[in-house]
Amino acid sequence: MQEPNGTNKIADWQLRQRQAMPLDLKVELSLRRIRDWCDHWDDMVYVAFSGGLDSTVLLHLARKVLPDCPAVFHDTGLEFPEIRDFVKTVDNVTWTKPRMTFKQVLDTYGKPVVSKRISQYVEEARNTKSDKLRRLRMDGIKPDGTKYTNGMIPDKWKYLVDAPFDISGKCCDVFKKWPAEDYEKESGRKAFVGTRVEEGMQRELSYLQHGCNGYDMARPKSTPLSFWMHSDVLQYIKDNNLPYSKVYDMGHTRTGCMFCMLGCHLETKNRFQLMEKSHPKLHDYCLNKLGLKDILEYIGVNPYNTQLELFDDDDDNGKKLTDN
Repeated sequence: MQEPNGTNKIADWQLRQRQAMPLDLKVELSLRRIRDWCDHWDDMVYVAFSGGLDSTVLLHLARKVLPDCPAVFHDTGLEFPEIRDFVKTVDNVTWTKPRMTFKQVLDTYGKPVVSKRISQYVEEARNTKSDKLRRLRMDGIKPDGTKYTNGMIPDKWKYLVDAPFDISGKCCDVFKKWPAEDYEKESGRKAFVGTRVEEGMQRELSYLQHGCNGYDMARPKSTPLSFWMHSDVLQYIKDNNLPYSKVYDMGHTRTGCMFCMLGCHLETKNRFQLMEKSHPKLHDYCLNKLGLKDILEYIGVNPYNTQLELFDDDDDNGKKLTDN
């Protein structure tokens, strides 16, 4: 169940090697890690199923090993209608509900912007009573006087400390982490999660520390697709003729919470501009009813682009995933 070196730690070169493997070898390694996880927990496992492409592939692989493996969909109320419709077509899926609505989260804790980490740091810098923590977040100075830039708000985002609205990184906890913890406590099952290191530095660091199967994590979980690339996911779906949510054929590549602002500043055609074309009523609701318009503009994101062509000829928007 461990890596060949006798631990679950992965060297950087091993990760790069695995990312470069052909898809058939990636599938075999993922299936091996899935079997290990099932054996370790006596099949008391489940798939965290978002209805997205990665979790669709993960569920297909998990059920190759454990055909009756249950899936759990955390119904945040913020998913695209096409995602919800797709999830309803999948067998053996439990739907969970969050303890709060999105508006309640925004009003109670604050708005999630830029990234979960930056939102947390801004919240701490604004609200902490600890001068040491504030100094760490603002200047990257640890209590012992050494520099720790990873614990600091980047210079380009320090203006958020004076933002005219509350900021918090707790949104994901309310909608994903807490419902998952509740389900795991009640069922005794441990999760398969379809995250990949390609999606962010924190996921890469976690993989290097724990490998695919995080037996030693505070909340154990398995991420057997960690070393896959997005192109692998698309190829697996095509090769196995897997059904998927049709929201991906509408130009969207990110299909988590519709109104999530995390990471949207990095997108060329951001999710809100795409939503204006594909789901105009939802776009109006989140910008004007929930008040996200002013927040997005404050962080330099234009949520409007009426000239945006959803089905451009020079990109993949609007083309089916299985098109060549």
